[in-house]
Amino acid sequence: MSASPHQRVHLRLHGLVQGVFYRKSCQAEARRLGLTGWVRNRRDRTVEAVAEGPRDALDALVAWCHAGPPAARVDRVEAAWLAATDAAVGFEVRPTV
Repeated sequence: MSASPHQRVHLRLHGLVQGVFYRKSCQAEARRLGLTGWVRNRRDRTVEAVAEGPRDALDALVAWCHAGPPAARVDRVEAAWLAATDAAVGFEVRPTV
């Protein structure tokens, strides 16, 4: 069985997702899964993330995002699947936009 090809997912997370360590927890989960990309808060109280890597690892991150860290309450996860760019190195927390 060959490794799955790399893909990219753009996520928007709605609910109680700010002020509950969502970004740092997402970063830790993405790194554990071997993904690259970033996560940040948005002024509209959502969290946005972009991750790249094998589809099975991305699916695992998306599944994790539906729950998030213990203090979070995720009401909705929007996921858009895109072609990988392989531009990111590591997985970082970015400033709020």
